[in-house]
Amino acid sequence: MCQLRLTTCSRGKNRRWSKLQRAGSNSGSRGGGGTATTHAHPGSPRTQHRRGAPRRWGPPHQPRSPLLRAAGPRVPPRSAPGRREAWPARANLEAAMASMVEYKGLKAGYRCGYCGSEEGKASCGMWAHSMTVQDYQDLIDRGWRRSGKYVYKPVMNQTCCPQYTIRCRPLQFQPSKSHKKVLKKMLKFLAKGEISKGNCEDEPMEPSVEDAVSSDFGLINKLDIHCDLKTFNDDLKKSLESEERKKAKREESNEITRSQDVEEKLGSGEPSCSVKVHTAPQPGRGADLSKPPCRKAKEIRKERKRLKLMKQDPAGEREGFQAQCQPSSLLPPKTKSNQPKSLEDLIFESLPENASHKLEVRLVPVSFEDPEFKSSFSQSFSLYVKYQMAIHQDPPDECGKTEFTRFLCSSPLETENSPNGPDCGYGSFHQQYWLDGKIIAVGVIDILPFCVSSVYLYYDPDYSFLSLGVYSALREIAFTRQLHEKTPQLSYYYMGFYIHSCPKMKYKGQYRPSDLLCPETYVWVPIEQCLPSLEKSKYCRFNQDPEAVDEGRSKEPDRLQVFYKKAIMPYGVYKKQQRDPSEEAAVLQYARLVGQACSERMLLFRN
Repeated sequence: MCQLRLTTCSRGKNRRWSKLQRAGSNSGSRGGGGTATTHAHPGSPRTQHRRGAPRRWGPPHQPRSPLLRAAGPRVPPRSAPGRREAWPARANLEAAMASMVEYKGLKAGYRCGYCGSEEGKASCGMWAHSMTVQDYQDLIDRGWRRSGKYVYKPVMNQTCCPQYTIRCRPLQFQPSKSHKKVLKKMLKFLAKGEISKGNCEDEPMEPSVEDAVSSDFGLINKLDIHCDLKTFNDDLKKSLESEERKKAKREESNEITRSQDVEEKLGSGEPSCSVKVHTAPQPGRGADLSKPPCRKAKEIRKERKRLKLMKQDPAGEREGFQAQCQPSSLLPPKTKSNQPKSLEDLIFESLPENASHKLEVRLVPVSFEDPEFKSSFSQSFSLYVKYQMAIHQDPPDECGKTEFTRFLCSSPLETENSPNGPDCGYGSFHQQYWLDGKIIAVGVIDILPFCVSSVYLYYDPDYSFLSLGVYSALREIAFTRQLHEKTPQLSYYYMGFYIHSCPKMKYKGQYRPSDLLCPETYVWVPIEQCLPSLEKSKYCRFNQDPEAVDEGRSKEPDRLQVFYKKAIMPYGVYKKQQRDPSEEAAVLQYARLVGQACSERMLLFRN
């Protein structure tokens, strides 16, 4: 007699509820935490860890996330007799559990990885135990970014290296000369196995000086240049006409004086030097006027062709000859055969059948429930270790499976599928670059309602000559354009942070047109308008309107949603139960940073 044990899978609508039930058990459905959880009842979870599976914590450079208590059924807070608590009732807990965050406050005085300052970096952070893609979209539009499940926002006016959120507009993107060189280099390698000669840096992200100068001058905002081209042309035309009149008058007066001199010298019998006598030139000097003038080889070929056509078809040749004699303005315009190639043409150019290499890019959901992600995990992890040790000189003990999983495989984003959304759905993904059956690069991306957000890239250092950092960015831009065809509102490519004071991070400004996020009003400003201000100061307010304010700021903090003691309540009710004065300051700081909309949708966990 055998016993069957029935377990429930946290998929679909039951997923968020089950995540809340087993909160604190170090498990989750996104990113493959390597745990299997069963529940006897909502209040007493039992957790079984798979043997050898990595535990999921936060990113390597952040403290581990505290464990949450399992949440039972929603229970309204008890109140004194005759006292009413003014907070809205909810039908069920599942609808409110889309996003749960735990705000950790300000973290300042730690070492900066960009400038090396020992106590110059400052940021605010929170743990996102679960989050919808719409909430994260709104957060990154307010300067937040995620590292694993840890979501942080730099304190721009305090940190040593201000980090500005940057986004590219792929629909108007045109690859520069250096971008085209990278794409052609990849095509040559795939087609013939050719490796470009010269100095191959680990990652030549920055374009050449020529491209940088041309892009700076060519992409200046046209609205800032007030130049009347018509007036300029009229002035130029008038000046040329006046010069022609003056020149004609000078020539006429010179001819009159020369004729008078000739008459006087002829009347006196003296020879005149102005009278031209056609004499044979000395050998080797000048043209021989007794022979026909020399003609260009091109004219001679045209003449031979005309004579040949005349012998074959005299009537037709005359028509063709007349057409050649017509002015170019009367001829029909010629179609341009050398139109610039688009980004897709350069990336997906056809290769010969006997190509030396084969490159395939696979989009894999970040989930151990996905068979393709699970089967490629070992190879992807080995590549990550090789990259971190070679490029960032990390010691082996800092490149374990635990660090890799919590940093690049653990994501708070809930997978969502919408009929109007992309076919792959929304959430976190790995774009794997397979060369001849082997992974050589992995791009970690988030697909959100309005953008593709680049999280991280690691690649095989042996293939650094292919400039995989630039190549993957161009592929992700093309991928965004592809998603835009099905989902029109998805039309931006977020590249993380732009740090003008760090030379290694300025390359992102060359993917144009692009915008920077104003750190005070959270509006997007073209990068061309921001660069002059950044040259003068590290921290800048890009919005030039002095009266403009943050439209999404927290206006009613009492409506902020708090999850406290297994119950959901507005902050207006929660603060009546608190006596710690520092608690109010922390909650109000959180509300100011996330904005009114997110503070009402997300649950702020308070212990």
